[in-house]
Amino acid sequence: MESKLIIIRGNSGSGKTTTAKGLQNLLGHGTLLVSQDTVRREMLKVHDREGNLSIDLIRQIAEYGKDKCEFVIVEGILYKNRYGEMLNNLILFFNQKSFTYYFDLSFEETVIRHNSSSKKMEFDEDSLRAWWKPKDYLGVDGEITLTNERSQNDVLKLILNQLQK
Repeated sequence: MESKLIIIRGNSGSGKTTTAKGLQNLLGHGTLLVSQDTVRREMLKVHDREGNLSIDLIRQIAEYGKDKCEFVIVEGILYKNRYGEMLNNLILFFNQKSFTYYFDLSFEETVIRHNSSSKKMEFDEDSLRAWWKPKDYLGVDGEITLTNERSQNDVLKLILNQLQK
């Protein structure tokens, strides 16, 4: 089996986790989802700082899925300055069989999407603003920018269509 790596990044509240979970459900059994929040906040309870323990564990979990799972999804804010090297190494590890997406929404649209999500009680608009880092592209070949105009369903259709090529 040749695994495909799917990287979904963007600012907090933009819809990354919703997209990743929806994609995992559509792709079916054996699809590995590696969520930055789960690894960093729940498994390790570390702050998102340079060199934090989650960087290596995210990489290890994703690498574990290669050749065992048809699809490995890595999702999270995954700031380029902290996670970029690891993500680039994963792309190489997966023999360039990777698809990279970045939610590049306006701050206003991010707030709207966050307020309609199940996480709206976990943090507020001030937190979103403090974490906000626009245009944090990974800069890899084929990176797709997801903008305000694309609905959740549009994003899922786009990714599924690309995976079938």
